[in-house]
Amino acid sequence: MGFGSIGHWIILLIVVLILFGRGRISEIMGDFGKGIKSFKQGLNDEDQPRNVTPPPAAQIPPAGAPISTAAAAPAEPAATPPNDTGQR
Repeated sequence: MGFGSIGHWIILLIVVLILFGRGRISEIMGDFGKGIKSFKQGLNDEDQPRNVTPPPAAQIPPAGAPISTAAAAPAEPAATPPNDTGQR
């Protein structure tokens, strides 16, 4: 007799009913069903398009406007440490 026989399943069911009781098992199954329902609802909400407005686009200055020097000036390069590898 393997573990898949009907006798083993009946004994397992009786032990579970004794340990948890009929009320507790139905409560667990109800919570399990609510969880699955909530999960499916979350998946459906993800499929539906959302009414989210995109962020405003960056504004390009007119052709004759002066360019700001703070934005256009490159940053100074950082000082490089001396190469101390021991090779000369």
